[in-house]
Amino acid sequence: MMALFNKTALECSKLITEHYSTSFTLGIKTLDRKFHMPIYAIYGFVRYADEIVDTFHDYDKKTLLDRFKHDTYQAIQEKISLNPVLQSFQLVVRQYKIEHELIDAFLRSMEMDLYQQEYDAEGYNEYIYGSAEVVGLMCLRVFCEGNCDDFDRLREPARKLGAAFQKVNFLRDLKSDYVDRGRTYFPGIDFTQFGRDAKALIENDIQRDFDEAYVGILNLPRGARMGVHLAYTYYQTLFNKIKQLPASTIQNERIRVPNPQKLALLAQTYLKYRLNVI
Repeated sequence: MMALFNKTALECSKLITEHYSTSFTLGIKTLDRKFHMPIYAIYGFVRYADEIVDTFHDYDKKTLLDRFKHDTYQAIQEKISLNPVLQSFQLVVRQYKIEHELIDAFLRSMEMDLYQQEYDAEGYNEYIYGSAEVVGLMCLRVFCEGNCDDFDRLREPARKLGAAFQKVNFLRDLKSDYVDRGRTYFPGIDFTQFGRDAKALIENDIQRDFDEAYVGILNLPRGARMGVHLAYTYYQTLFNKIKQLPASTIQNERIRVPNPQKLALLAQTYLKYRLNVI
C-alpha cells in the first residue's frame, strides 16, 4: 500500500504545479517521463514554502514557515510524512541524494522574505542563491541521476539559469513586490526613482546569466534538454518583452506571455529538438 500512498502524494504535487504555473507545467511535460514526478515534487515543495511568505497575510507566517521547515526535516529523517507535498519531496531528496545544504539555503531565503524589505549586494546574492539557484541544482540532481561528474560540470550553468529566472521575476513583479509586500530586491535601486539607466543595468546582468546558462542547457542529458530549453525560451521571451518597455510601464503592470504564445514556443522548441538543434 505504500506504493499507492507515494503515487497519491506525487499526484498532489503534480496538481499543485498544474494549478500554479502553466509555463512550468509545459516544461515538465516535455521532459523525459521518468523526470516528471520528481520535478513536480520539487516544484510543489518550493511553491508551498513561497506561498507561506507571499500569500498567507492573515496568518502568522513565521509560525507557519517554522512548522513547514520542521516538518520537512522530520519527513526526510523519518522517511514519511502525512503531508503529501512533503512526502513526495522527501522521496525525491532521498532517491537523488539532494544535499541538505540546498534545502537549508532555500528555506533561509524564504525566511528572509518575512523580515527583510531591502537588500544590499551581499543579501541580494544570498537571496537569489537560496530562492532560485538551489532549485536549479535540485532539479539538476534529478537530471544527472547520480552522475556526479555531469552534476559538477553543469552546476554553474544551472545556477545561472535559476538566477536569470528569478531576476526576470523581480522585474515582472516590481509593482506587486513594492506596493503589496514592501520589498525591493535590486540593491541600490530606489523604486520611486526607477528609470531607464537602472533598468538597463539590471537587464545587462540578466542577459549575462542567460548567456552563461545556455551553454549548460545544450549539455544536459537528452531527456532533460527540451524541457529546460522550453523554460529558458519562455523566460527569454518574457525578458525580451520587458526590455522593450519603458521603466514606467513595468512599474505599473505585470508583463505576461499569453498562453497561445507559450504553446507556439512549445511547438518551436519541439521542432528544434527533433532536428537536433538543441
